[in-house]
Amino acid sequence: MKTELILVGKTVSKEFGKLIDDYSERIGHYMSFSITTLPELKNTKSLSEEQQKKAEGELILKQLQPSDTVVLLDEHGHEPRSIELAQWLEQKRSAARRLVFVIGGAYGFSEAVYKRANEKIALSKLTFSHQMVRTIFLEQLYRACTIIKGEPYHHE
Repeated sequence: MKTELILVGKTVSKEFGKLIDDYSERIGHYMSFSITTLPELKNTKSLSEEQQKKAEGELILKQLQPSDTVVLLDEHGHEPRSIELAQWLEQKRSAARRLVFVIGGAYGFSEAVYKRANEKIALSKLTFSHQMVRTIFLEQLYRACTIIKGEPYHHE
């Protein structure tokens, strides 16, 4: 199974960028993994929130293939524990050809992206910056990989 993370906008913080690179490399030891960063929209001050979500949504949808299993990181999604995320990932490994996670822009996702998605996952009921969400999600994906392999990274 190939796994991809689609991000809207670049990671601004060098510190978060280093952590993202580190966890991405670690995940790559367990599965085929890549990150696609979509360019930020230009002249967003002239766009409403809905217009911005729609434009970002079009960019996201262009990256997807019909057979992809698409999972949105969304505050209204299922909020799994780390063990549950690992079990879910293990199930997806045998069922999905390409698993695509998406972290949207500041205003979330367009209706078209929600309709295309297969599932939604929430990292927490708390609100995090998009920079932090990227890092936290990648750490949890790495943690899930180590749980699946029975490695001692996770303690429960």
